[in-house]
Amino acid sequence: MDREGETDEEQMLSETQAAQRLAAELPGAVGDARRILLIVPDATRTAPVAMLVPLLLRVLREAGCQVNIIVALGTHQPMPRPVLLQHLGLDETTATGVQIWNHQWDDPAQLVTVGEIPASRIAELTDGLMAETVPLTLNRRILEHDRLLILGPVFPHEVAGFSGGAKYLFPGISGPEMVDFTHWLAGVITNLKIIGRADNPVRAILHEGAARVPVPVSAVSLVVDHGALAHLAIGPLTESWRSAVAESARRHVRHTGRQYQRVLSCAPVMYEDLWTGGKCMYKLEPVVADGGELIIYAPHVTETSQTHGRVIERIGYHVRDYFLQQMDRFAGVSRAVMGYCTLVKGAGTFVNGVETPQIRVSFASGISRATCERLNIGYVDPATIRVEDWKNREHEGVLCVPKAGEVLYLP
Repeated sequence: MDREGETDEEQMLSETQAAQRLAAELPGAVGDARRILLIVPDATRTAPVAMLVPLLLRVLREAGCQVNIIVALGTHQPMPRPVLLQHLGLDETTATGVQIWNHQWDDPAQLVTVGEIPASRIAELTDGLMAETVPLTLNRRILEHDRLLILGPVFPHEVAGFSGGAKYLFPGISGPEMVDFTHWLAGVITNLKIIGRADNPVRAILHEGAARVPVPVSAVSLVVDHGALAHLAIGPLTESWRSAVAESARRHVRHTGRQYQRVLSCAPVMYEDLWTGGKCMYKLEPVVADGGELIIYAPHVTETSQTHGRVIERIGYHVRDYFLQQMDRFAGVSRAVMGYCTLVKGAGTFVNGVETPQIRVSFASGISRATCERLNIGYVDPATIRVEDWKNREHEGVLCVPKAGEVLYLP
């Protein structure tokens, strides 16, 4: 297995090299656009946003463009302005003339419908798994600009196979319909069958939606390796994304050669709840042996989701078929939340009313034992875990990942 911490340092891009690439390639990528909406990730993704945004602004301003910025939050929490400016590498002076917005997915006044994907096309793209018309709603500010420019990293992803690209539109700056549909579709397909696969039904739907957006879209797609910029792909949306996917597949997928009975998956502090911290499960589920246990170690986390916690409390964590066989019981429940809950619980069966997960998933966090039991998820007291005691025990069937959530582990 590749050792944690290794990186190809000689292939990293310096700030100077990144600036040179942007200056040479970005004007051509945005064409004759004069009002550009820059779409960026929030702080739950490792990326040198604070380095690149000022460089982008300089290049585009010199080209005579007006640039505004929106954070592709999906359903994540808004970022307060001081935190947001720091995230972007700006201050009140350098941000002069730039409007900066948090996306608001649940405010209809902030959204506009730009079309739909008809049920017949959905059936085609999902091989008959789903057949419903999906409205395409996006933040209305896209219509105030003549070019959308996505800046974001690419990693293996549980819903879209790999993150980045069109995912910054749907669900990044979309309304709830696409959030619900794509998360539930991924939950039905299952994490084990979608993560790390560039071509899959969810990604096909994201590309279909992007093709129906009435404003042209370009992208600066990144690959980040241990916090350093390893790859920069500037150009049309899909081409930029696919270039980054190829590099992400090389850098962000580790082959262990085996599975493990116990896995300690340590959540970094950038995951403030287990809605985002669930990535510590998805990236490691493939290397947990049947009947084994994966522990999400997140002592700093005190809630399942800042946005969706009440719904999670209502339905709990369950395998896919638990939901599929009782859809009437869950009528009216957000399918995005159901998708999340089944992705965290992992593969398993529901036969004759008996739920049998393939692995045991436990939280070692600030969420109490009683709450975990109520949510149908395992509990481990975080005070009993000393991370150092878990390291270098692969020969015993024990794996420790000190910073989980962005690298996919496969047997």
